[in-house]
Parts: sequence; structure tokens; C-alpha cells
Amino acid sequence: MAIMRSEEEVITLILHVANTDDRIRAVLLNGSRANPKAAKDVFQDFDIVYIVKKFDSFLKTLHG
Repeated sequence: MAIMRSEEEVITLILHVANTDDRIRAVLLNGSRANPKAAKDVFQDFDIVYIVKKFDSFLKTLHG
């Protein structure tokens, strides 16, 4: 059984990743969670964009 994290826990995790990886210069939230007029529901995901330097290092992580 999967345990759902709270919104606060997810935001804390996202910010922790951004603050602890020196390749990450900024983090952006977009999508429905960034729109104050969007109706909230339990199925909303977190659309996150990390603005990074050393982009190639992220590709190496993804592709081994």
C-alpha cells in the first residue's frame, strides 16, 4: 500500500533537493498548483522545473 505524502512534505522534499544540489540554480512550480484559480483536487500533481547548470551531468544520471 502506497502512503501519500502531504503537500507540505512534497514541497519540503522539492526544496531540499534544490537547496542541496549545487547544480540547481532555481526551482519553478507550474501547472494547476501554480494557478490560484484552479480548483484543488486529490489528483493534482506537482509540475516542477529545475533550472540547472552542468546539464550533461543530469543526462549521465538518467542514462547511466
